[in-house]
Amino acid sequence: MHIPTKQFDTIDIILPENVIRYKGKVRNVYIRGHQFVSVATDRISAFDHVLLRTIPFKGQVLNQIAAHFLDEVKDIVPVWLDNCPHPNVSVGKNCMPIRLEMVIRGYLSGHAWREYRSGNRQICGIEMPKGMIENDPFPEPIITPTSKADIGHDIDVSRIEILANEIVTEDVLNQLEDYTRALFKRGQEIALQRGLILVDTKYEFGMFDDKIFLMDEIHTPDSSRYFYAESYFDNQLRGNKQNQLSKEFVREWLITNDFQGLEGQSLPAMSDELTTEISERYIHLYELITGIKFIPADYDTLEADINSEVQKVFS
Repeated sequence: MHIPTKQFDTIDIILPENVIRYKGKVRNVYIRGHQFVSVATDRISAFDHVLLRTIPFKGQVLNQIAAHFLDEVKDIVPVWLDNCPHPNVSVGKNCMPIRLEMVIRGYLSGHAWREYRSGNRQICGIEMPKGMIENDPFPEPIITPTSKADIGHDIDVSRIEILANEIVTEDVLNQLEDYTRALFKRGQEIALQRGLILVDTKYEFGMFDDKIFLMDEIHTPDSSRYFYAESYFDNQLRGNKQNQLSKEFVREWLITNDFQGLEGQSLPAMSDELTTEISERYIHLYELITGIKFIPADYDTLEADINSEVQKVFS
């Protein structure tokens, strides 16, 4: 597949003055009343920083994976998404965000492993078993929420802290935990059917008409980590790194290049080869996890097509 060199970073859409605009790390959002429109750009972030280059087709991949899985879980929880008029555009309900990310982990990987390796045996108030090695499964999945930060890093938070700080009521927290476990179970079942292990992920929820709705994206490579099931046990027995489909290899590249989002550190430059490799990984995961052939959007008309579809929503 030809990987375009044109960057899709942002877009200037002429809309009525009463439409609120917000530029997130990877999405541009447009809101009016109950209407919520999300445009997935090709920006990529890690360690809470947007990297210097965009990744071709990344926005389309994330948007279409999220739409695919939101449709797969509508029987578990109400979802914000109504339709996708363009591969990069999602239209749905404007929910009031709950200021938590419900992170759930089935394996000792990523952030949890970095904490464990540093000597910490607790994460979000949950005791992690002794004697584990990287990528071992937990006896059962653990929920390790983070509080949503407007700027900078989200912060690990325990159940006790959530209730003490009145982020949500106990009834709401119980429901969020139930939804999180059920969604993760469904995600793992679907992944195994495709030869993958859903290792960990995060879910975001909001309120609409006094009901909890699932928001944002789910089970994408930006929000989730996948291992290849076929090689998992052999790699674990031999102490090898797991073959994974996620954004973790981008974080590892950044760490190798002396960047973890800490004060005084500068983002490293990304080569054409690296951006192409990342793009191909995103496309591969899309096809693998959904079983659907990826059909790339036309980059020559991409911005014009997106502009037209967003304008239709608010016309």
